[in-house]
Amino acid sequence: MRNKLIMALTALMLAVPAFAIEDVKPDDNINATPAGYPKKYTETYIKEITPVYKVTGKEQIIYVALDMLKETDGEFSRLAVLGKNLSQRPVKIEFRNLGEINPAYASFDALGWKKGKQLYIYINPRHKDAPPGALAALLSHEALHQDEFNSLAEETYAWTMEAAVWCEIVKLHPESAEPLHPLVNRENTLKKLFERGDYTNKYLKKTVHSNDGYKNLPATSPGFEDL
Repeated sequence: MRNKLIMALTALMLAVPAFAIEDVKPDDNINATPAGYPKKYTETYIKEITPVYKVTGKEQIIYVALDMLKETDGEFSRLAVLGKNLSQRPVKIEFRNLGEINPAYASFDALGWKKGKQLYIYINPRHKDAPPGALAALLSHEALHQDEFNSLAEETYAWTMEAAVWCEIVKLHPESAEPLHPLVNRENTLKKLFERGDYTNKYLKKTVHSNDGYKNLPATSPGFEDL
């Protein structure tokens, strides 16, 4: 079955230092928290949640990001990733050089892909060291794309979800917004547009409609008939 791209995001470019795992004494490993993670996500806690999220792939930071959605409006997206979606299968998530799929995708933050009945979310490898809270917001967006159809209405809804979830994450976990990182910059930009529109899609919709990457999209798609 023909692969179809169902979503592509405009990248925000900024060179930043990578995170490093905090040095801890061996006796402290049970309470160790990787840099940029909320305090509750110790190595012990991450091991406890791994069985739930390992169906998505092998990336620990993705497990944390998905788990952080439980406290936000992104719970729908978390469940979608775990299999409550149109494919009825868990979405596979991985960091991948998007330029290998198509050179035109090299600078994208992420994209959704459908192969047969399987849904995938590919994230640009430059975001491997992003705060998991920022990845959570991005995933809340991506998980809404569940078929080979896309539209301006669908993108508007997805960008609005991403902005709303980021607002919640920053309130719940302020440390998620502290590091300088391109993905944090992206989320902060969406947050400002969301707040400027009085927590509506007013300005996010304008941004989607002016995005060159979406210029050939139809106005609506299945499940997203309203602009």
